Amino acid sequence: MSQFKYANGKYESFLERTFPRFYLLYSTFMKGFRTLFSEAKEIRRIKLNMSLQKIDFHQLPYREMERLRQFRRDLIKAIPIGLLSIPPFANYLVFVLMYLFPRQLLIRHFWTPKQQSEFLNIYHGMRREVYPDIMDSLEQVTRFLADQKLRNQMQELCIKVQGGSHPEVAKLLAVRSLFSGHPLSLQRLRICQVKALSRVLFLTPHLPSLFLRYRLQSHLVELQHLDRALLKLGVSDLSEEEVKMACYVRGLNSTHLSPSECQKWLKQWLQLSCELKDSEVSLLAHSMVLLSTNYLGAKE
Repeated sequence: MSQFKYANGKYESFLERTFPRFYLLYSTFMKGFRTLFSEAKEIRRIKLNMSLQKIDFHQLPYREMERLRQFRRDLIKAIPIGLLSIPPFANYLVFVLMYLFPRQLLIRHFWTPKQQSEFLNIYHGMRREVYPDIMDSLEQVTRFLADQKLRNQMQELCIKVQGGSHPEVAKLLAVRSLFSGHPLSLQRLRICQVKALSRVLFLTPHLPSLFLRYRLQSHLVELQHLDRALLKLGVSDLSEEEVKMACYVRGLNSTHLSPSECQKWLKQWLQLSCELKDSEVSLLAHSMVLLSTNYLGAKE
């Protein structure tokens, strides 16, 4: 085994000196496979413990819950590549496709650090395209509210965000009743609004309306379970990478922000999320836009 490690080390040194660009891809792939294998073992351990202790997903600690959530998304993304690799000799074509389209076909473990930052910015730009539509829909609904106090509060909130200001959590909580019934609960939203909110959560909008609402709600409830577990753990216990990814998942483009700026935003988010009931998750979805649009440099 030691001779193999020595020979492999010599080979990697040769690649790094002679073909530096290829070595970067090679080392990223090797590190990705090791990380993925380690992650799969950890997922198996978590699932086994869940079975032995007879506990559900929402009862897990934050890090285990987040691992399961992310692994499930990675697995869904990897399935098409796995299917393409089944025919004889098709794996050669798959490797070419993975090299040409790393963002679309590779999961995060196989991205270089530069690609990770670049791809996260691209994905955020794609979801940010629907932010104006979501704000316009909120503004249109607000005009027809019967309750004058709530109408004034919502109009003030929309004007503030559209004017480039960051809203206070207290202002969002003040209008929470609108998001649990008429007109802004998930079941009352128009299908175009549901599709736009689905894109904010990186969910496909190309599904039947009934399934689209159910899927959006289940992802938002899952996010709320994560938030409650994170509140127990404490934002300060997260690593720099964890806090940035937690913000990104919740709608904020954290690639340009410092860890302290991300921590501050995440604490505001938890202040809102952990106050809401399951029936108010529509406000959680809209807050991914309301709280992230104008926060510091996140709009870049």
